[in-house]
Amino acid sequence: MTTRLYTHPVFLEHLTPPGHPERPDRLRAIERVLDDEAFSALDRVEAPEGDEATILYAHPEDFVGRVRAAIPESGIVSIDADTSASPKSWQAAVTAIDAANAAVDDVFEGRAANVFVAARPPGHHAEKATAMGFCLFNTAAIAARYAQEKHLAERVAIVDWDVHHGNGTQDIFWDDPSVLYCSTHQMPLYPGTGAKSETGAGNIVNAPLAPSTGSDTFRDAFLSRVLPSIDAFQPDLIIISAGFDAHHRDPLAAINLTEDDFDWATGQLMERAGRHSGNRLVSLLEGGYDLQGLAFSVAAHVGRLMKG
Repeated sequence: MTTRLYTHPVFLEHLTPPGHPERPDRLRAIERVLDDEAFSALDRVEAPEGDEATILYAHPEDFVGRVRAAIPESGIVSIDADTSASPKSWQAAVTAIDAANAAVDDVFEGRAANVFVAARPPGHHAEKATAMGFCLFNTAAIAARYAQEKHLAERVAIVDWDVHHGNGTQDIFWDDPSVLYCSTHQMPLYPGTGAKSETGAGNIVNAPLAPSTGSDTFRDAFLSRVLPSIDAFQPDLIIISAGFDAHHRDPLAAINLTEDDFDWATGQLMERAGRHSGNRLVSLLEGGYDLQGLAFSVAAHVGRLMKG
């Protein structure tokens, strides 16, 4: 089996104001780097249109209705100070969810060894009833619930290495021991959550990193906190909230990682997926705002997924 890539043209049509870091050029940079001959074996599939009802796996109906109502007929509107919507934003967000759910199907039903979903808007800041931090809905949380609902997964692990803490994912699974949430992130930094003391029902594992640290600190956090937690949890599926804004070039943070660190972390999680999860691993794009750093990091990540 090969590594599958999901993307869709509508992801480019989720528009943000001029100068906004979460912009369509992010996906164009990823498309260019993955056009290299080294990725010729990548199984490229257009994201499907699925069931909007799966949004309710992680978000209440009234909140979903508010987001839908906020989508403009023209122009760009602000959801909050950082989060915007344009006419195609609903379709883009729903298609991102559909792609993540299809990726879950693929790894449970044997159509792919693992899957990377190159979608936007991102999702990990979206709380149960709050859209924020560039995110409308929490794609990773919905995919985890989808795995439990459709494929009867008893335990799902979400590993979030975006440089910003995934407050939304933590909020959604705070008191749910069937989902393990592990996060490495810079602290202090937006959104201000993610202290080690935030442990939920014992299923939340935060590994905050001080500004201006780098590879050694990040890898130590993985080795000392994230990987032992996964080994103890023994998940049926691993989902990566794959933000690449901890790269040293990124303008929004100060954790000095390189693409080699993302290659290494990917390999570590693939090894755990092989040990505990029948190799089932799904990776969802979150942040990453320097186009070169993002492209090189995604290339390292997807290249490592393809090695099996």
